[in-house]
Amino acid sequence: MTGGAGSDATAILLAAGLGTRIGADRPKAFLTAGGRAILTMSAQAANEAERVGSLVVTVPPGWERRAVSLVPAGAVSVVVAGGPTRQESVRIALRSVPATTSVVVIHDAARALATPALFDAVIDALDGVAAEAGVIAGAIPVVPVPDTVKRVDSGRVAETVDREGLVLAQTPQAFLREPLVAAHERAASEGREFTDDAALMEWAGSRVMTVPGEAGNFKVTTQEDFDRLWAAFRDEPW
Repeated sequence: MTGGAGSDATAILLAAGLGTRIGADRPKAFLTAGGRAILTMSAQAANEAERVGSLVVTVPPGWERRAVSLVPAGAVSVVVAGGPTRQESVRIALRSVPATTSVVVIHDAARALATPALFDAVIDALDGVAAEAGVIAGAIPVVPVPDTVKRVDSGRVAETVDREGLVLAQTPQAFLREPLVAAHERAASEGREFTDDAALMEWAGSRVMTVPGEAGNFKVTTQEDFDRLWAAFRDEPW
């Protein structure tokens, strides 16, 4: 880890998804593009971030040893088997976050092209907000919605939605540790499930700030996404 001044953040890399929509013979984080595994790319970005001091990786059960071999030397603090859902994987990973951590950065490993600067940006956004932990507790990267948005009902356009104020959320997402842990425990006890940690924190009563995201920070979900990732490395001398 680069581990510069203020490197008190821990990054959680979520790589426990099976990637069934790609139809591969292995979990999608273990697929390779340009000579490197998707997990390797994401771990390297976290490892090179100035503000990240440790790393926790969640993988499907049975893939722990393989994961250790795919990340940069010295980058992994802990590799753990994830849960059946994204949210449960985060809750499991939080148990392995070092006690000295004040900020947790959660990243979908399938967003393989996120840069180290983006990890630092969401952490930097939380500097000085600890006193407002009950109000502001998170920061996420967002990008504008590029297309016209339609709401559809029974196969017909019901409404054209005004794009003003609409954005697309990305990861990595940074949160103050204590409010994040509390929100996850509450959601588990109440049986609530959310699509990302920002939505969970909003539900728990915390406000989440935004920073500019990255156009190339797309999530590999389908074969078309994987082909797009391959294209990004086609001319690179790996």
